[in-house]
Amino acid sequence: MRVVVGEDEALIRLDLKEMLQEAGHEVVGEAADGREAIEQVREHDPDLVILDVKMPRMDGLAAARIIDKEKLAPVLIVTAFSQKELVEEAAQAGAMGYVVKPFDRSDLYPAMELAAARYEQMRLLEEQVEDLKGQLDARKAVERAKGILMSRDGITEAEAFKRMRKASMDKRVSLAKIAEAVVMTEEV
Repeated sequence: MRVVVGEDEALIRLDLKEMLQEAGHEVVGEAADGREAIEQVREHDPDLVILDVKMPRMDGLAAARIIDKEKLAPVLIVTAFSQKELVEEAAQAGAMGYVVKPFDRSDLYPAMELAAARYEQMRLLEEQVEDLKGQLDARKAVERAKGILMSRDGITEAEAFKRMRKASMDKRVSLAKIAEAVVMTEEV
């Protein structure tokens, strides 16, 4: 994985970098605070971002919120704090995983894989939701256009649909585009 590491303690950041590189991961960016981490993520488009919670200028949770909102990469929180409230706040900030320091490879690597997998699942679900919204909008347009044709031309629903489908095939455009044209013509 291509990883950005946000950790304010240079020694811990170096240890984390070495641990990642030993496992074959590439550290493409390092940051000592949340703002710098966001800049590194925007610049390098990593597969994963590892953030400490407590950092100067902007903490890791605030950075995670921005990274999540902009859908830049999955975030894994690595911190010395294990309070339930902090874990909940990390989840609300969009973090896909949470590892408590001190940790070793057997803690970190599975959390990284899980964070990346959860992020990909979320991305796919969001795509499906957008596709379904588009299908629903197209269906609404077709129904509205059928209603317009039925009212205007005094025809049945089946005949209205048949006309629209024929126009769609003749013009080689989607049924939704034909429906939009019918609705626009009626509105004018």
